[in-house]
Amino acid sequence: MATLNGHHARPHDPHSVGIVQRQYAHFDVVLPLRSGARLEGFTLAYETYGQLNAERTNAIMICHALSGDAHVAGYFTDDPAEKPGWWDEAVGPGKMFDTDRYFVICSNVIGGCQGSTGPSSLAPDGRPYALRFPVLTVADMVRAQTHLLEFLNIPTLFAVAGGSMGGMQALQWAVDYPERVRNVLFIAATPVSSTQNIAFNELGRQAIYADPRWNRGDYYDSADRPDGGLAVARMIGHITYMCEDSLNHKFGRQFHGHDGYGFTFETDFEVESYFRYQGQKFTQRFDANSYLYITKALDYFDIADGYGSLSAALERLRAETLVVSFSSDWLYTAEQALDLVTVLEQIGKEVEYHLIQANFGHDSFLVEVELMTRLIGGYLDRQWQREQARLAETPKPDVS
Repeated sequence: MATLNGHHARPHDPHSVGIVQRQYAHFDVVLPLRSGARLEGFTLAYETYGQLNAERTNAIMICHALSGDAHVAGYFTDDPAEKPGWWDEAVGPGKMFDTDRYFVICSNVIGGCQGSTGPSSLAPDGRPYALRFPVLTVADMVRAQTHLLEFLNIPTLFAVAGGSMGGMQALQWAVDYPERVRNVLFIAATPVSSTQNIAFNELGRQAIYADPRWNRGDYYDSADRPDGGLAVARMIGHITYMCEDSLNHKFGRQFHGHDGYGFTFETDFEVESYFRYQGQKFTQRFDANSYLYITKALDYFDIADGYGSLSAALERLRAETLVVSFSSDWLYTAEQALDLVTVLEQIGKEVEYHLIQANFGHDSFLVEVELMTRLIGGYLDRQWQREQARLAETPKPDVS
């Protein structure tokens, strides 16, 4: 079979990175956490795409959002019916994150449930952590990722990128480890979780708590999982990812399966059917306790935490920053993104800002693929060319 950047290609999908494999890095080190707790060793699941160059300077870390994982692109099998990674249209040859040029890394965050250490993982006593797992922050997730970079022997990242919670991680990377990041792509995110953000996350958690099968997190030995609560939590979250225009355009007041009101409590409208389906589908791939831990990390996110102020935190940046927000995103608003941009400009940091008029709400960064490819792919290309030009102008040491 042909290969593409080290992966098996799929003949029916020539623009894909092809068949990929999830990998695991195990770390027998103590990971100190923001809470004061510590993990005595941990595992990160990750995937890579493209080839690392000889200088080890072309690596891009893509950080995933709340419901994402390490499988950002490609496929696990040759089955044409298999769905690709969650941002497959962005990662591959000639795409937004061009694997002909860049070595792309994506890892599942600690606290997750797709191979990285989280509440469903076995604790040292051989039983799942459940609620014994320590509460996490976005900074803890990023600290764990630094160990992955060391494992891969990558001293610096050409860029760290992400949308939503991924954007929070990208900014945290640049603030906490400024010497290791050269460009930040902050997409559909916020420098601090708002009161409204916290409120919606708490609604989702309360739905899980209310499911009797949750059993205060101790359900891993049971055949019954708190799928009802997790499904409702997902439905609440999913509403915030869309907007009124996108819901009206996609569903309007269309009836589901009949031509009028059913006058029962069964599904009347297509939008009801859609959200029930999304909730049920989510339970097949996500863990309820991971949902609790990750949403709590989102609540705690404030890039100024530990530094005194937003400007003091951002003063640490050595990276140049691209900020992208969307007009219809009411979860992480354009105003929140502009707060970040304003401070970066005030303290003299290099920043490029784009407010995109889009009608798909928070999910616009996943939907507006062609526009995002031109914008983000173009930004990365300009930064790459500038970096190569600077290197070419740097005097070579005299070895004679």
